[in-house]
Amino acid sequence: QEAAQVGSARALLPGDMAFPSYREHGVAWCRGVDPVRELGSFRGINHAGWDPREHNLHLPTIVIGSQVLHATGYAMGVQRDGAEDAVIAYFGDGATSEGDVNEAFAWAAVQNAPIVFFCQNNQWAISEPTERQSRVPLYRRADGFGFPGVRVDGNDVLACLAVTARALDNARSG
Repeated sequence: QEAAQVGSARALLPGDMAFPSYREHGVAWCRGVDPVRELGSFRGINHAGWDPREHNLHLPTIVIGSQVLHATGYAMGVQRDGAEDAVIAYFGDGATSEGDVNEAFAWAAVQNAPIVFFCQNNQWAISEPTERQSRVPLYRRADGFGFPGVRVDGNDVLACLAVTARALDNARSG
């Protein structure tokens, strides 16, 4: 997942906000979080991790998919403030079956929120293969919500950079 994370995070502008799950160590690295500080919360050394405003990186969310709703709300705030920033929400393929994620997709699409949904699909949702959770490839689910879905090779850091940069530009421009 490192290429997908680093490529996508390098596409973010300084004012953009990222909402990670618990695996986005590469995104944290790209946003300037000290790895010792990041891993401290996993070891129980610190309780919060870092200041989200300092790095424009929300704290990791352990509950699968809940950060996608938080990111959508944040993106709607960005929109209402008239800012030109974008938001990105990271999640795994299993989260696409969570109600929170589907609610976030529907609400973001209806509100035309400046958000990019970044699904890191490793072909498994916890212990179930993707074909047992979806009849179509996951990126095609976006069509049903009214926003574009793009499939990119997550092992190609430059492809992830290019696709994410374009998606963020599209989000910023409405």
